[in-house]
Amino acid sequence: MAILLHLETATTNCSVGISKDDQIVVLKENNAVNYSHSEQLHVFIKEALKEASLSFTDLDAVAVSKGPGSYTGLRIGVSAAKGLCFSLDLPLISTPTLQNIACQMDLEPGELVISALDARRMEVYSCVYDHQYREVRETRAEIIDEASFAEYVGEKRVYLVGSGAEKCRGVLQHPNFIFQPDVVPSAKEMAAIAFEKFKSKQFEDVAYFEPYYLKDFVLQQKKKN
Repeated sequence: MAILLHLETATTNCSVGISKDDQIVVLKENNAVNYSHSEQLHVFIKEALKEASLSFTDLDAVAVSKGPGSYTGLRIGVSAAKGLCFSLDLPLISTPTLQNIACQMDLEPGELVISALDARRMEVYSCVYDHQYREVRETRAEIIDEASFAEYVGEKRVYLVGSGAEKCRGVLQHPNFIFQPDVVPSAKEMAAIAFEKFKSKQFEDVAYFEPYYLKDFVLQQKKKN
């Protein structure tokens, strides 16, 4: 049996899970708009291990949500995951944040889910998945307009989920678009994705792994008087 620690910090939800194989046995999370991940993450890790009656030495791997998402949130999660892997000599697994969101939807054959995270202005980070959570279209940073995702909506429902869905709701008019902006990525959905990677030994290079930002971080500077 594989015991995995899961860290999800790509959005406002600071989420930590412990899984045995592909089943979550402990979940600790808090979805706070003030991004208090730096204060909460290590506390949640210790609490989750204690609740599962486990210690750090019982872990077989650490999984982290790789992005896209919040620059600061991703840095905190990946730094914590890499630190644990270095100190405990554990393999590192990364899982796509947008797939994590998609896996929260229960889809019928033919239905699609578009995971969308809020970026800047009318831009979102998005990826399209089928009912088995396989990529139909790769992850992109894109500006939403009336023609967005038109090729994917028809007779079947298309779910737009994640914080970027709110932007889409005001622009996309097809009746088969279903908007669920309150869905946030969680360590709970990481378990099945990470366990498949663990079985096939799809591990990251701990020394060189970086979050998937999708585009460069831009620091807004105050104008000089």
